[in-house]
Amino acid sequence: MPGTVYAGVFPIAPTTFDDNGELDLESQTRAIDFMIDAGVNGICILANYSEQFAITDDERERLTTLILDHVAGRVPIIVTTTHFSSKIAAERSRRAQQAGAAMVMLMPPYHGATIRADEAGVVGYFRAVADAIDIPIMIQDAPVSGVALSADFLARLAREIPQVSYIKAEMPGAAGKLRALIELAGDALEGPFDGEESITLIPDLDAGATGTMPSAMVPDVLRQVVDRYRDGQRDAAVAIYERWLPLINYENKQCGLRATKALMKEGGIIASEAVRHPQTPLHPATRAGLVELARRLDPLILRWGR
Repeated sequence: MPGTVYAGVFPIAPTTFDDNGELDLESQTRAIDFMIDAGVNGICILANYSEQFAITDDERERLTTLILDHVAGRVPIIVTTTHFSSKIAAERSRRAQQAGAAMVMLMPPYHGATIRADEAGVVGYFRAVADAIDIPIMIQDAPVSGVALSADFLARLAREIPQVSYIKAEMPGAAGKLRALIELAGDALEGPFDGEESITLIPDLDAGATGTMPSAMVPDVLRQVVDRYRDGQRDAAVAIYERWLPLINYENKQCGLRATKALMKEGGIIASEAVRHPQTPLHPATRAGLVELARRLDPLILRWGR
């Protein structure tokens, strides 16, 4: 889709497993259909909230092919292709494009708590990926990588590597960083996005964000918020957001990626909410609190599969 500018709500698809920890492909396609029916602008797969760190390379290929074939162009798909190796990241990105991805998303290269590339290495990494593909690149600027990416440096990457045209900011003070980045990068930055379950969505939209990459818990609600905001109805957007913010906060602070799976299971979308060990299930009391809070709001995720 050359020339397309992507904006709006692009939730992270969970990777669905059965109770034995094996891929559940039937549940996977149902989760994707739920997100599309919820009115998302696109979907991101194989990200951290997809438990990309817990799946094999073969499973990555199966999931990429399955999901892109199943979506069949209904919405654009962003495939996360992060790897420490420039060569492997470039090859993953090339295969994602061949499968039909609209964009790839990568964190800067890191391994563990201490192995990092310097700035020259980071530039070379994203150049290697750009040389392998023709589709846009989103840089995921997230604390989990431990790599400090200043607004100046991100703007430089966007200016010097044309395919680096999207940035996902998900760190403390994201609004301030987005504001600085938009000013520094100018037209080179087509898509400033926020993330982290959209927990700071309104200040990030105020700063100039044009998209958000939350979990798949309430994508229909977040689409309403973003659409109203972009239509100039800020007060209406804030009113909707504030009503749902306690649930988003509960997800962010109490549950993490397990919240979406728990509510998808509760709503009959997926067969199991299992996460792969060494992750553990939600504590029953935490899960009960999540479901109680969600039921008071009656989200689509609890109704779609019934």
